[in-house]
Amino acid sequence: MSAVGQLGATTATAAPPPEPKSGRRLTAYLLLLPGGLFLLLFFVVPLVTLLAASLYDPNGSIENGFSMTWHWQNFIDTMADYARPFGRSLWYALLTTAFCLLLGYPLAYAIAIKSGRWKNLMLALVIAPFFTSFLIRTLSWKLLLSDNGFVVDALKWLHILGPDGRLLATTSAVVTGLTYNFLPFMVLPLYASLERIDKRLLEAGGDLFAGPFTTFRKITLPLSMPGVIAGTLLTFIPAAGDYINAQLLGTPKQRMIGNDIQRLFAAGAYPTAAALSVTLMAAIVVLVLIYIRRAGTEDLV
Repeated sequence: MSAVGQLGATTATAAPPPEPKSGRRLTAYLLLLPGGLFLLLFFVVPLVTLLAASLYDPNGSIENGFSMTWHWQNFIDTMADYARPFGRSLWYALLTTAFCLLLGYPLAYAIAIKSGRWKNLMLALVIAPFFTSFLIRTLSWKLLLSDNGFVVDALKWLHILGPDGRLLATTSAVVTGLTYNFLPFMVLPLYASLERIDKRLLEAGGDLFAGPFTTFRKITLPLSMPGVIAGTLLTFIPAAGDYINAQLLGTPKQRMIGNDIQRLFAAGAYPTAAALSVTLMAAIVVLVLIYIRRAGTEDLV
């Protein structure tokens, strides 16, 4: 027994001392340093620069330069001049999110619950559009919806469109392009959420004499709400700032706030464009926070 005790004492003595807390804290900071520097250089600095540009004197120019005058009136003036495209952008983004949810939820449910051995193929088909340029995909829709395209001809043959009816250069075309381009952003979070649901819960609902609709309403939908919240956010936020679809598939009457921001930056009206950008970001942040709070998923932020 004494030999065992001596062996235990020797082992305890030979054990390395615990690392001090200051060393662990330094290691954590070093691990966070690369990501922190990346966010500082490519997120914080551009954001501060954009906010500063929104307060420049609007009477400046590229040739004469801009001076910092803390011109807060820029925000009031831009909202008065661009309130209509600003509201149109939010409305288009809301419609796009609703259509993506209506189309994406059944697709994600089929992939996660019903696809079986076809799951990987269906996921590949959902991701496949990402291998093509966003611009090329939108130009393809311009060809599909053109006045001489087979889609318009088919709708005229079915008497859904009149003889002079058209799809291109309409609100429907813009929302259709947005829905197509951002649909994968809705499907993938929904699939990830539905995939984690224990299938035995669905079987238990059937064992308790719940019909398919009741099982979906009581079990599937509540458990998939994190995916619904994530998908709607990933769809709404980029759709609100998009301008490619409105430029290629719409007309100046269907322009979004992104079109005006792009045009103002190209024209050198930096204070006005920056004020519009900051206002759009602030509005989206407020809407997202309200949405998450009402949905009861504050842990997402």
